Amino acid sequence: MATDPTGVHLRSDEHGAAIGPTFYEQVGGQAFFEKLVTDFYAGVATDPVLKPMYPEEDLAGAIDRFTMFLEQYWGGPGSYSQKRGHPRLRMRHQPFKVNPDARDRWLGHMSDALDLATISPLHREVLWDYLDRAAHAMVNTFEE
Repeated sequence: MATDPTGVHLRSDEHGAAIGPTFYEQVGGQAFFEKLVTDFYAGVATDPVLKPMYPEEDLAGAIDRFTMFLEQYWGGPGSYSQKRGHPRLRMRHQPFKVNPDARDRWLGHMSDALDLATISPLHREVLWDYLDRAAHAMVNTFEE
């Protein structure tokens, strides 16, 4: 049985079956990711830079899409791809001005949401590493 060097089990290959309990299962499944994303968006809703990127009428949709994406990425149901196709994160974020300030604000709200989560330090670090790298990859401008 192959494992990730961190000890967190994911999939046998890109499209393969999950190995052992998935990260998704290890952290509490849907309930964990729903709470994480809901807590994250509670912070975003108060942020003057990020809030305009999430129209009020689509906030519930954004919560649902981000939850499905994280669940799928971490070994849960493939609902995101079934409903939306390939994630194409950079393409989907291209219409928004994602500069280093927006990235850092996003990461701050995500860190706050993780602080509220019941998760082991190892799982938090693995999740944070991914979120930090993903957030840096979304930067598409250095304009203020």
